[in-house]
Amino acid sequence: MHIRQAGADDVTASAAILAEAFEDDPLLRDFVPAGPDRRSRLALLFSALMRKGALRHGAVDVAEVPGEGIVGVAVWEGPGRAPGAGWATLREAGALVRAMGVRGLVSSRPVLRAFARHRPERGHWYLDQIGVSAAGRGRGVGGALLAHGLERADREGLPAYLVSSTEHNRRLYRRHGFGDGEIVAGASGAAPMAMLREPGSVAPA
Repeated sequence: MHIRQAGADDVTASAAILAEAFEDDPLLRDFVPAGPDRRSRLALLFSALMRKGALRHGAVDVAEVPGEGIVGVAVWEGPGRAPGAGWATLREAGALVRAMGVRGLVSSRPVLRAFARHRPERGHWYLDQIGVSAAGRGRGVGGALLAHGLERADREGLPAYLVSSTEHNRRLYRRHGFGDGEIVAGASGAAPMAMLREPGSVAPA
């Protein structure tokens, strides 16, 4: 497995993997309501967010396996980026309406405001999404992608921050030195938890 930083040519494949990984995520039900085209709309959303956000102001890391292509994606928002700035840009372009519909736009607003309030005030790397294809699961892809991004944060002496909507994912983050924070209120179908990792942190033995 090889991990590298993605470019514009990788966005479509990366968005498809994230859409598959997040299709049943309880938090994103407030963003893209259920429906037969939900996965394609999620892919449109992730594609737009990467192009307007992390590709310009952060990093999109992809894990590749020879003969299989991209099997995992981690989207990081870089330090110094105002919370929600990428969403505001997309709203002006109309991409959010196409991906989320009016219902999704309305229901997502309180969630986005709550997320912005919980972000650390000091500079940090924000893990916006991380997802692994069905074929790549159980092979350590998620952990390798996470470790790759945390090495970057450690080199810069910066904390890493994320919001996790499932206990299953939180166990992975704790193993990499993240600590539990507050539950971020506002999501209708989930109780996402804010998690912070200081530079160089490791999980307790």
